[in-house]
Amino acid sequence: MSLASWFRWNEPPNRISQRNPTEMVTETLMMELSWQTKQAEKQQRERENEYRKIKTGVDYGWLVSYPKQSYDISPGERLQLEDMCTKIHPSYCGPVILRFRQLIAEYEPEVQEVSRLFRSVLQEAAEKIKEEEEAKKLARQWNTKNKTSLSLTTFKSRSRISPFISDIKTISEDVERGTQSTRRVWSLPEFRNTK
Repeated sequence: MSLASWFRWNEPPNRISQRNPTEMVTETLMMELSWQTKQAEKQQRERENEYRKIKTGVDYGWLVSYPKQSYDISPGERLQLEDMCTKIHPSYCGPVILRFRQLIAEYEPEVQEVSRLFRSVLQEAAEKIKEEEEAKKLARQWNTKNKTSLSLTTFKSRSRISPFISDIKTISEDVERGTQSTRRVWSLPEFRNTK
């Protein structure tokens, strides 16, 4: 047996898997949720220990051993949150995480409240994405309407203006002839529709 097989020098380097972006977004957001849940649980334990210290005056924290993670999201709720995560566009993944962290720092929720806070952030992002899609759709409609309305400007009217025809009366002709116009004051040449 050669040493090269032990060190795997002959194998090609592993390529980054070509996963679907929605899967990556879902996985990233759910990892953030589980990490924030663990942190909230840890902070809740610390608050309980501080309360016990104040109440009893004695610190027994060195004696207590905690399970690694005692709180877990129910499978039904996890599936609902994963489904909501699939609706998040990859460009919104970072802002969703930042908003979630901001709300966690602001409210310092209990462990049970973390998933509800996460759900509200996902709903907020989904609504924002929907509004932007509607705005883009309206902009596309507006652009196509403008293109069609510009095509209408090439429409040729049936009435023709012929300024050199002698039967068109103007103010200057009335002044030159010394006669008053009885019908109206002529500000534009008279348009006649030729049939």
